[in-house]
Amino acid sequence: MSSSFDKFQKRRLITSYFSVVVSVFLVLFLLGILGLFIVNSKKLADDFKEGIAMTVFFKNEAQDSTLTKFAEELKTAKYAKSYKYVSKEEAAKIHSADIGEDFMKFLGTNPLFNSYDIHLKANYVVADSVEKIERKLRENPMIADVGYDKKMVSLVNDNIKEVSFWILVVSGFLAVIAVLLINSSMRLSIYANRFIIKTMQMVGATKAFIRKPFIWRSVKLGMIGAGLAIVSLLGVLYYVDSSYPTLGILNDKLIIGAILLGVFAAGVLITLLSTYFATQRFLNLRTDDLY
Repeated sequence: MSSSFDKFQKRRLITSYFSVVVSVFLVLFLLGILGLFIVNSKKLADDFKEGIAMTVFFKNEAQDSTLTKFAEELKTAKYAKSYKYVSKEEAAKIHSADIGEDFMKFLGTNPLFNSYDIHLKANYVVADSVEKIERKLRENPMIADVGYDKKMVSLVNDNIKEVSFWILVVSGFLAVIAVLLINSSMRLSIYANRFIIKTMQMVGATKAFIRKPFIWRSVKLGMIGAGLAIVSLLGVLYYVDSSYPTLGILNDKLIIGAILLGVFAAGVLITLLSTYFATQRFLNLRTDDLY
């Protein structure tokens, strides 16, 4: 009978430890993801901005030397992130594939122009800067037209600040919830041992002596949960970096290291403080109040 009870107690203890580790892991993983997202939000915004292309169309009389000279100018242009030359023949193939038929068969000629698709650096994807670049390009007599999505440029710049603000608000709210969740898990774990705490106190053990094993156990569980969260965060980072290499998400190793260290420190600190205050509460209760 005693053996069965001991096994039951052991299973309940393991279940309690497991629930604490899982709670700490999930909460810290969420906080880590939010931290990484906030740190890399500018990169994400810049990557989106640099995806907006400005297309420069050249007149048919523009010779190869003119196109080559323009490419040389783009190499040294401060505003150009990257560029690609698209011949009128290549443009015709792309257009035909889009509409599902060869439009040149009934037109009898290719009405399209040779062009360059220019992706601007993020700092220049602002309405005023883009307009200045457009005016400067139009000064070239061989350029027939300059096209880009003006509405998209305006929307991107108008919404990025608003989105960033709400991300910070939501992150702060979730951080508070995360702390409360870990605190609740630790309090439940200590609650299960409230009679042991009071018994030790009744036989003369000091508060510091009683708290020490509970705090050390909680800190170890917090370290395990934080370790699992760090491993998972590294997995997410490597996956995102391999899927979107242009973001260069792993380039800022110092910042990433600081966030991961912060996750580990948070796991230790929150579990330590939660256990301290939980044990202190039960130490201060009268025996009758334990029921």
